[in-house]
Amino acid sequence: MSRLTIGIFGGTGFIGTRLCSRFAADGHDLRVPSRYREGGRHLLVLPSLQLIQADTHDPEALPALVEGCDVVINLVGILNERGRRGDGFRAAHTTFTRNVVRACRQAGVPRLLQMSALKANAQRGPSHYLRTKGEAEQVIRDEAGDALAWTIFQPSVVFGPEDSFVNRFAGLLRWLPVLPLARPEARFAPVFVEDVVEAFVRSLRDPATHGRTYQLCGPEQYTLREIVTFIAATARRRRLVIGLPDWLSRLQAAVMDFVPGKPFSTDNYLSLTVASTCTEDGLEALGIAPRSMQVVVPSYLASQDRRAYLSILRKGAGRRP
Repeated sequence: MSRLTIGIFGGTGFIGTRLCSRFAADGHDLRVPSRYREGGRHLLVLPSLQLIQADTHDPEALPALVEGCDVVINLVGILNERGRRGDGFRAAHTTFTRNVVRACRQAGVPRLLQMSALKANAQRGPSHYLRTKGEAEQVIRDEAGDALAWTIFQPSVVFGPEDSFVNRFAGLLRWLPVLPLARPEARFAPVFVEDVVEAFVRSLRDPATHGRTYQLCGPEQYTLREIVTFIAATARRRRLVIGLPDWLSRLQAAVMDFVPGKPFSTDNYLSLTVASTCTEDGLEALGIAPRSMQVVVPSYLASQDRRAYLSILRKGAGRRP
């Protein structure tokens, strides 16, 4: 296969890191712009990757960043914002996507792959997160034109080593004997990060994926309570998980709105009111057999828990990790 030049926005994050590693292994040239270059230093081990310090939210700067790219990938997304009005979500999702589309058209980029989310909907999304993800999709459909072939991916929650989902709950369960859980019956179909990466890879050159939206789900559905209980059992921690009624879940979210870092928020609560499950099997359509959370998570959660334990022992002995 010919070597491609691929520009990746959001390439320094969890999914972006896996995607960059795969594309580099496949022999492609990678261009990863970032407002905080130091946060992507772990990518510098990839010899075909160029990590660029740039103000990616400056629309005037974007055309030069994507000039010469065969493919542009937009992974940019936030789960929470400062404030509660939706402006941060709209800037990160809707406005940024519009700027990327216009930059691609100006620079003559022929291909765009967009990361969205399950149940993204500009009109009916219950949260700012889901509405603005839906708005971003609509921007692509309305403004890409005939010269820019696009594909949109809508994953359920994505898991894998160093994710912010399984590992966040594992961290909480490490220290809390009792975990009060908001929206315990919220439903997910967790999808393995490497299966998401494979979906992007298979769509790079396949014209059958042009103008299509793919829902990406793992092979099983779980409630949030079942996922947290599974994480506790995998980490071998006997913990009491208390499912909160809806009114108390909303109250917990309202309180967490004011906690630094927003580990949970009203917008997160609202996203949990719709099931993050697929109505179409996008992975099957791409010829990908999804891997189960039950099989994959124990392979990394146990080793991470052991590393954390050893780190505590080293600190107690006055040794560096």
